[in-house]
Amino acid sequence: MIINEFASLEEINQAVAELFVRAARSAIRDHGQFTLALTGGSSPEGLYRILAREPFLSQVDWQHVFIFWGDERWVPIHDSHSNARMAFETLLDHVPIPREQIFPMWAAGKEPEQFASEYENQLKKILGPKGAFDLILLGMGEDAHTASLFPETEVLEEKTAWVKAYYLEPQQMNRITLTVPLINRAKEIVFLVYGKNKASALHVVLEGERNYQQYPAQLIAPSEGKIGWYVDRAAASKLNHRNRDN
Repeated sequence: MIINEFASLEEINQAVAELFVRAARSAIRDHGQFTLALTGGSSPEGLYRILAREPFLSQVDWQHVFIFWGDERWVPIHDSHSNARMAFETLLDHVPIPREQIFPMWAAGKEPEQFASEYENQLKKILGPKGAFDLILLGMGEDAHTASLFPETEVLEEKTAWVKAYYLEPQQMNRITLTVPLINRAKEIVFLVYGKNKASALHVVLEGERNYQQYPAQLIAPSEGKIGWYVDRAAASKLNHRNRDN
């Protein structure tokens, strides 16, 4: 695990954009495609905008990129709460990715549980039986959730399924998420965390007592791949061990 600390969110975005390009080039060179799971929330919006313009736009062979999501609210893509909507508006509508290589976590006329099963089958077609993404981007909430892995939810105990849908009672909303076993098979995982409001969660996840039911992000620990935390100084302010890259 590497903690990369930066002065600002803008610096985080720049560093992760550079990582994105390296990961894409390496994956396409090695096995002909780059498989990526996007994150939602506010954290990646600036990153997506940077990737959609030069100098990064032309550094990625977008024709060989396959886009999935780490999680989603079960709402139509045009809904303001949709993670996919934000990604399309800031990134996907501005880069030459074939539309058949983009897989939002939504389909009209289907129940979320049915769709979760279908999404898992689609993942198996693209990722193969091992199920290893080249890169997964993740954020983290103030309650230490990541993807739709929220505290005290049954999905935290999932051991076999790659994708799960469930009703999140506190939000009165269905959610769909990649599961811990699938996330942890990724070749590289990147957390983007910024702001003073995330400092307590970051500290307890990285340095606090082990209690994944309360702090689900503690479950993210790739079995073979790399994990990097890209954080700003405000988010890192309560860490005891701080590795400043910038």
